[in-house]
Amino acid sequence: MTVSSRSILNFLAISLALLLLLAACSSSETHSSSETETSAQSEREKTVTIMYSFPSSSLDPHQEWVTLRAGITETLVRLNEKLELEPWLATEWAQQDELTWVFTIREGVTFHDGTPLTAEEVKASLERGLEVNPSLQTTLKIDSLEADGQKLMIKTTEPYPALPSELVNPNTSIVKVDTTDLDRAPVGTGPFKVESFAPDVEIGLVRFDEYWAGPSPLEKAKFVINSDANVRALALQSHEADIVYHLPVESLEVIEQQEELTVQSVSSLRAHFLIFNHEQPHMQNEKVRQAIDLLIDRGTISHQVMQGHATPANGPFHPDFPFSAGETAPAFDPEQARALLEAAGWELDDTGQLVKEGKPLSLNLLTYQSRPELPLIAQLLQAEAAKIGMTINIQSVDNIDTYLHEHHDWDLATYSSLTAPRGDGGYFLNVAYTAEGALNAGGIEDTALSEIIAQLNQTSDPEQRHRLTQEAVQIIQDKTLHAFIIYPHIVVGINNRVLNWSPGAEEYYMLTHQLDVR
Repeated sequence: MTVSSRSILNFLAISLALLLLLAACSSSETHSSSETETSAQSEREKTVTIMYSFPSSSLDPHQEWVTLRAGITETLVRLNEKLELEPWLATEWAQQDELTWVFTIREGVTFHDGTPLTAEEVKASLERGLEVNPSLQTTLKIDSLEADGQKLMIKTTEPYPALPSELVNPNTSIVKVDTTDLDRAPVGTGPFKVESFAPDVEIGLVRFDEYWAGPSPLEKAKFVINSDANVRALALQSHEADIVYHLPVESLEVIEQQEELTVQSVSSLRAHFLIFNHEQPHMQNEKVRQAIDLLIDRGTISHQVMQGHATPANGPFHPDFPFSAGETAPAFDPEQARALLEAAGWELDDTGQLVKEGKPLSLNLLTYQSRPELPLIAQLLQAEAAKIGMTINIQSVDNIDTYLHEHHDWDLATYSSLTAPRGDGGYFLNVAYTAEGALNAGGIEDTALSEIIAQLNQTSDPEQRHRLTQEAVQIIQDKTLHAFIIYPHIVVGINNRVLNWSPGAEEYYMLTHQLDVR
C-alpha cells in the first residue's frame, strides 16, 4: 500500500506532540519537587549533565570522538569560533621544507596523572593512533616522527599542506599510551578526568585541578549518551540534563514554552545524505542512483521534517563555503525519475511494480535513530519510490557505521557526516571518495575524482584548493556518487542555569573548562 508523505508527517507529528505534551504536564506536576532536589544537589556540588546522541562503547580517543567532546583529551591544534585554526597543545608550527613540519609543544601542561606533556609523549600518542586507526594513516600521511624536548618534527609521505588542519581531528587526541585501561579510563590533558564509564550509557567526570588553562568552576560532570531523541527531549524538560544535543524538531514548541529552557539552532558543517552501495548491481547503475536522487523532496524535508532547521543540499558542502557547488539543490521530479528507470530497462507490470527481466526493483535502505529525522526521511523516500513502482525496504540498525562495514546486504543508507569539519573540503573528499577512506563504506572508486583529490592534497594555495574542490564536487554530483539531502542545523536544548557556553558548529568542544552553572 502506498502511504502519502503528508500522511506520514502528520501522523508522526501528532503522535510525538501528544507524547511530549503529556510529558510536559507530568513534568510541571513534579517540577517543584524536582527544583527542590536540584537546588539541594547544587548546594552539595556544582555539576552539569550533557546528553548526546551517539553511543560509544569505548573511550579510546584514537577510535572515538567522545573523549574530546567530554573534555578528557585535547589535540595539538583546534578550531576557534570562526572555524580558524588556533594553537592548543601546540603553541606554534612551521613548515621547514615541503615534507617536514615542526610543532612546538606547550610548556606547563600535565596529564591527569601528573606526567609533564613533552614532544616524546605526543610522538608516542600519535604513533599509537596511526597504529590502531587506519583512517589516520590516510588523512595524516605521516612518514616519521622525531621528538626533541618540546619540539616535534613530523615528516609526511608527500607534500601535505593540510597537515595542521588534519591535526584538529579528535582521533589525534594526545593521551598517555603507557596506561593499562586506555579504552575505559584514558589519561589525557583536558579539564576533566574519567571517574566512571558505563559503555554506551554514561561517562562520570571529575574536575582536573591542575588543568593548564585554569580549573573548571564545576566539580563534576556527566556526559550521558542516549540514542532515543524523545528520551533526550524529556530529560531536558525534566531537568535531568542541562544541555541536550539533537532535539527532535517536533519537541521544540513544547520545550520553548518552559521559561527555564532555551533552544539554539546553529548552522552546522554537516550534511545528511544517502550512501549508495556501489558493490550492488542496482547501485552500480548511474541512472538508478540519479532516479533516487530525483525522488528526494528536499523542500518538504527542510520545511516540514526539519521545520525550517535545515537547508536543501546541493552537494557535500554548505553553500556558505567558497568551495561549495554554487548551484541550486536538485529538483524533486518523480516523473523524470521514472523516465530514467525506463531508459535503464525497467518497465511497469500489471501491478504497478517496476520490473526488469522478471525481477522487481526492490532496494534495502538502512537508517538509524540517533538522528531522529533520518528515519522520517527514509519513510518519505520510501513513499515517493512506491508511487513510481520502486520498492524500498527500510531497516533500522543500532550502529550504522558498524553495520555498513560488516554487512553487504544493503543497497543504500541514510547517513550524516561533518563534511567540512576543519573549514576545508579535503578531509571529506579523502575519507569518503578514496579507496582507503574510512567513510567510503559504499566502495566508491572513480579515477577522475581520485586524481583531483591527489592534486588537492599537494596544493596549499587557498584559491587553487577551492577550485579543485569544486571540480571534485562537480564529478560527485554529475555521477550521483552520493545523494545529498540537507544541511541540518544543530538543535540544542539548554537549561538557563548553564553559563558561559554555546554550541559550536564543529560539534567538537562540548564540555569546556569555561562552562559554569548557576
